[in-house]
Amino acid sequence: MNLDLRTMMVMIAALSLLFSGLLALAGLHAGSIRGVRQWATGSLLLGLGLAFSYTQLGPPANPWILVLGATLALAGTGFQYYGTRLFKTGYCNAYLPWLVAGAAFAVNSWFVVLHPDIHARVIANSLLFFLINAICAHELFIRMEQPLRTAYWFTGASFSVLAAMFLFRAVVIFLSPDNTYGLYTQIPLNPISFFIGGMAQMAIVFGFVLMLNYRLSADHQRLASTDALTGVMNRRSLELEASRLLARYVRSGETLAVMMIDVDHFKTINDRYGHMVGDEVLRHLTAVAQKSIRTGDYLARYGGEEFCILLPASVERDAWTLAERLRQVFAGSEIEYCGEMLRSTVSIGIADSTHAGLNFVSLLVAADKAMYQAKLAGRNRVSRHSNSVDA
Repeated sequence: MNLDLRTMMVMIAALSLLFSGLLALAGLHAGSIRGVRQWATGSLLLGLGLAFSYTQLGPPANPWILVLGATLALAGTGFQYYGTRLFKTGYCNAYLPWLVAGAAFAVNSWFVVLHPDIHARVIANSLLFFLINAICAHELFIRMEQPLRTAYWFTGASFSVLAAMFLFRAVVIFLSPDNTYGLYTQIPLNPISFFIGGMAQMAIVFGFVLMLNYRLSADHQRLASTDALTGVMNRRSLELEASRLLARYVRSGETLAVMMIDVDHFKTINDRYGHMVGDEVLRHLTAVAQKSIRTGDYLARYGGEEFCILLPASVERDAWTLAERLRQVFAGSEIEYCGEMLRSTVSIGIADSTHAGLNFVSLLVAADKAMYQAKLAGRNRVSRHSNSVDA
């Protein structure tokens, strides 16, 4: 197989520049997802590094252009690591890619200008590339939910291939006799390593685009299933979860309890203090409810000032204990907004499938009637559906 080194360098440089533009455009629509711009910068620097190196293929070569090309390419890899960390954790030391660029500049200045030694230069650069790509691969081989894990591991595997290629290249050149290696000499190592490196780099960028696509899809799905104001489940996602639970409980015979919560005199709060304060009351209620419920319970904003909690494997007695604790904590806490201090209360109705049946609509109707009874009885209290049934 006859692989022309010059053609491959041009193609890899052009593709890197195109990938940079693609990632920059994707970053405009990535919302709050971090790391995309850093990846675009990394691809840009890689492309420019190869482009500068290409201009020095024929003698006489300008040593400082060679230094610049290697520095840009290594800085591009450093920005890829920077972007990977930001994408994964949202945090990374901003000086890291510049430290990589500084190390690359120092190494190449020494072995190109001050003490020319092509063997040592290629070995040092290959080891630097190996180290950064291996660290990137290590960052991506983590346990996480599908399908994002597939994208992470594909990108990590591509980084691993690139790291292995650079390590192999460094070892081969280290073992070769002095003064026998040249970047543009006709030996199989050069075109093969450039071919593998180019393919791996394309796979890496493709993998990151896949990571970005899955992250955006997950974010959109989360937005569609949560309430924008409070951050808890919305009505649609609660109904889907209830259908899943009830289908299981029909087979197992377990009991499901439902709690309906309504803020007392909420319209009066909005009229007196404004809707911003009303929103703060709802957020405060959400925070209190989240601290009160158990692991495995489901809290949702059902509409307006009404909230609903699903209590799997629970009966009215369990729900009443939790509801009473929630009511007391909320009534006893103060809500501060722009210097204003106010208190609010809630009325809560509870029902379980023992009295209302394993049908979500019936459970909601029963809990809603119990909540209405709590309001008729004076508000700021918990009412059971079974009490009205017994009466």
